[in-house]
Amino acid sequence: MRNLTLLTDLYQLTMLNGYFEKNVHEDIVVFDMFFRKNACNSGYTIVCGIEQFVEYINNICFSDEDLEYLKSLKLFSDKFLTFLKDFKFTGDIYSVEEGTIMFPNEPILTVKAPLYQAQLIETALLTIVNFQSLIATKASRVCFAAQGDPVFEFGLRRAQGPDAGTYGARAAMVGGCLATANVLAGKLFDIPLIGTHAHSWVQKFDTELEAFEAYADIYPDKCLLLVDTYNVLNSGLPNAIKIFKGLEKKDINHQALD
Repeated sequence: MRNLTLLTDLYQLTMLNGYFEKNVHEDIVVFDMFFRKNACNSGYTIVCGIEQFVEYINNICFSDEDLEYLKSLKLFSDKFLTFLKDFKFTGDIYSVEEGTIMFPNEPILTVKAPLYQAQLIETALLTIVNFQSLIATKASRVCFAAQGDPVFEFGLRRAQGPDAGTYGARAAMVGGCLATANVLAGKLFDIPLIGTHAHSWVQKFDTELEAFEAYADIYPDKCLLLVDTYNVLNSGLPNAIKIFKGLEKKDINHQALD
């Protein structure tokens, strides 16, 4: 995991500087993370992002490049920047398990640490856990509505950047999805991969049916067809039904030969 130490609001660092200057930075404090309203207007929230937050905590350190940048802001004394050079989180964190069902005003996570350490990590904690919990909760609602049918995660191309797409895929698994189309997430988190074909695949062939037949010929055991390239009801679904009936017949004949 890359160094996310500067993934914070500026005021967190100016607060650290203020605590340091007033010599209260080592005071032990306790912060709780909780929410006031369930995500997605749901009756519950699925907590997600704890694992990534732990990785973030384990990798906090101010690099020389970070400190040079902070110095260029002309907001901090050399003494304070020297102090940050040896920054290491030494506090205690108590958290619910990944995927826990939570309700408003319940503590998801409690931080007990020296004031300057607890202050720094607030922003990263919120952005990591809030986003992933949102995705996990929405995924859980979709899976519940599916009533036992499998739900897959295809959100990468509409996610808010690479990290959102990757960790959002993981959060969707926590929420109940069975597989993702995101290859990087599959590799990083050992998530099952699944995919259909592109609309451009259908457009490359003279007819939609021909495109479906070609795809089914290559991937007969993993044949998922997109039916919305031209007209869902008039061509997409009827052509897909033809293909699946053909695959079913081939499978029956294969079993008979066995």
